[in-house]
Amino acid sequence: MKTIIEPFRIKCVEPIRMTTREDRSAFLEESHFNLFNLRSDHVLIDLLTDSGTAAMSQEQWAAMMLGDESYAGGRSFYELEERVAAIFGYKHLIPTHQGRAAEHIMFSIAVEPGMLVPNNNHFDTTRANIEFQKAEALDLVIDQGKVPSLDHPFKGDMNVLKLQALIREKGREKIPLVLLTITNNAAGGQPVSMANIKAVYRVCREHGIPLFFDACRFAENAYFIKLREDGYQDKTPAEIAREMFSYADGCTMSAKKDGLVNIGGFIALDDDEWAQKARNLLIMTEGFPTYGGLAGRDLAAIARGIEEVLDEDYLRYRIASTRYLGDHLEEIGVPTVRPPGGHAIFIDARAFLDHLSPEHLPAQALMCALYEEGGIRSAEIGTVTFGRKDHVTGHEIPADMDLVRLAIPRRVYTQSHMDYVLEVIASLTGRKRDIRGLAFTYQPKSLRNFTARFKRV
Repeated sequence: MKTIIEPFRIKCVEPIRMTTREDRSAFLEESHFNLFNLRSDHVLIDLLTDSGTAAMSQEQWAAMMLGDESYAGGRSFYELEERVAAIFGYKHLIPTHQGRAAEHIMFSIAVEPGMLVPNNNHFDTTRANIEFQKAEALDLVIDQGKVPSLDHPFKGDMNVLKLQALIREKGREKIPLVLLTITNNAAGGQPVSMANIKAVYRVCREHGIPLFFDACRFAENAYFIKLREDGYQDKTPAEIAREMFSYADGCTMSAKKDGLVNIGGFIALDDDEWAQKARNLLIMTEGFPTYGGLAGRDLAAIARGIEEVLDEDYLRYRIASTRYLGDHLEEIGVPTVRPPGGHAIFIDARAFLDHLSPEHLPAQALMCALYEEGGIRSAEIGTVTFGRKDHVTGHEIPADMDLVRLAIPRRVYTQSHMDYVLEVIASLTGRKRDIRGLAFTYQPKSLRNFTARFKRV
């Protein structure tokens, strides 16, 4: 059938507060044109992130009631440990309160000043945690991943030749680990192929460098491999996921994405020495190793969520519903990153608002216009997030792309919500030249997208 139906029924609802355009104009001014500063009650459709915004299942809620809240040795930890071992295949589990905490601990024990950490694309908090260690985060995505309009099945792949050249030039001792982000969020939610994972793994093995995944959207990546890569059509997402993880030494995980929960994350790995160092740091910063800053009920919900997310009916609906939004935007002439990713649709704001130069922050400007027009909150993935200020000239050095991410929370919105989003964006297309650019009035030294302030120019 052509109609995409949600593979679930709704038994609990949350009201949406309606606002007027006049309301939203005032809220936008009060927020200094940064949508992170908006109150959620002032947002109609919240596509800011798919992190921690999922609707949990009845089985997850039931599991939470059985959560063991013991400080040490809680049953819920061992249930999660068993589930992670079955799906991810690693012997050590270090729970954390969310993914960036897992990154902070991992890079604190593995990365030293002056080192280099290559990735297909680092996302903002990953890059910030590496730079906090006074190391350099390098993006080695394939060239196709930098062209939004180009249709390529695995635009998230790492350029293996560039990785080899980097190792030859800098030396193995300068590279503590290699990362692969699956799916590749910063490149438009694009998947990484199994062939590329294997190729990166072979290079890492040749040089004795550990390979780690940023695995927060591992199930979506597995399903894209099933859909797009020869030899995997008859395999289940769980089988594909197990094969993916067999080619890596560990992973960091934000369970707020493909764990289908509102809080939580973990490190999973095989190295005994790194695991012990991580647990020691965990006790200092997060909590005892069997709860890691989480309640037992949260651990129980994650254990159920990482299993549910691999359900093929769910993944079919998830990928198809995201594609529905992307394909319809293309039909009305809105340039997007092609092909559609798994968790979000990325509008090419630089192409859509071609009257604005990158220094006038077209993605931030389009974000604000979408909110003012229809109450839609989205995220900037462009010069605000990944560009930087030249402290000699004072000019902005733009990012490779200026994208607006419409991140779709899992099991939250229906097709009619997406149709509303399409109507709002369509209403802007005829008068997009009226959308004015923005300039910084304040920016912090790092992660500026969260707290920067702007004015219209």
